[in-house]
Amino acid sequence: MLVVRLPELERVAWRRGLRAARAVERAATAAFSTAVSRVLRAGDLVAHDGGSDVFVAALVAPTRDGSVPAPVDARSALARIAATMEAETRLEVRTGWTTYEGADTGAIEALVERALARGAQERERYAFFSSLGHELRTPLSSIRGYLETLLDDGVDAGTRERFVRIAYNESLRLSRLVEGMFEISLLDMRASLPAPASGSFVHAVDAARDACTGSAAARGVSVAFDEVPALRVAIDADRLTLVLVNLIENAIKHGRPGGGVFVGIHLDDERLVRVTVDDDGPGIAPGDRERVFVFGDRGVTDASGTGIGLALVRLMIERAGGRVELETSPLGGARFVLAIPRV
Repeated sequence: MLVVRLPELERVAWRRGLRAARAVERAATAAFSTAVSRVLRAGDLVAHDGGSDVFVAALVAPTRDGSVPAPVDARSALARIAATMEAETRLEVRTGWTTYEGADTGAIEALVERALARGAQERERYAFFSSLGHELRTPLSSIRGYLETLLDDGVDAGTRERFVRIAYNESLRLSRLVEGMFEISLLDMRASLPAPASGSFVHAVDAARDACTGSAAARGVSVAFDEVPALRVAIDADRLTLVLVNLIENAIKHGRPGGGVFVGIHLDDERLVRVTVDDDGPGIAPGDRERVFVFGDRGVTDASGTGIGLALVRLMIERAGGRVELETSPLGGARFVLAIPRV
């Protein structure tokens, strides 16, 4: 069984984005197909999982004397495949092979599946570190924005003190995120649920309000909040702040320039607090409402972004025992609805 990998594909995705990485992957797939058609035979199995950096070819057709190709033949075949793929993608190609003796095609297909699963693990690892970088950028951008404003001589003493306090709180949140983000990975989704947590709902909403002030001002968007009740919720306050910032900044980004975003808070269930985030943008098509929550994917109405923030929103809320839904907003755009368990 021949295995070909493009380990630099992850670096392309990191530096140039998922769209560029997928274009390289498509070119690699075409080159792989061309190469294997020249060196393999009818009856050999070829496999590649879309979005993976792993390509697999299983040599299962016997030669005339009933044997399979020797390792030297595998080496030659891999060299030709690698040369074709390197010429097409200009990326390093790594190769290897393993041998399997037996006539059980089903067992060989299981080996192929395991090889593809290795590629899936690489994608999960990339998605996790991408999400980490994405979420750290939010408090970093906030801190930078407030500090740049403080360098302006025209800032009055009261505003200066408030901005310093916000930047300080954001730095604390950044520190706690660095410590806690490694618990949030795709590999962790199948594990047991974490220990119960709790946090101040008021603290989370106030921190999210402060964090989104800069991005709202940049687009001339007004963000209005319902009155915030003093209660505790079954999620860490920093995690909930991260969730709210993602949703509010998403609404600011996709709403109308100079428009409005409304954050509603509803206590119609004694077990839950329901938070709605409404924008006045074009909304999200029904067919895309699940896709926006998938790591690395986006709806066709989202022309930019990493496809990570909303996926983390769902992951964190569901791990806290809540849920997130997407509806049409009364303002004409999108409405995200959080159902957060109360303590």
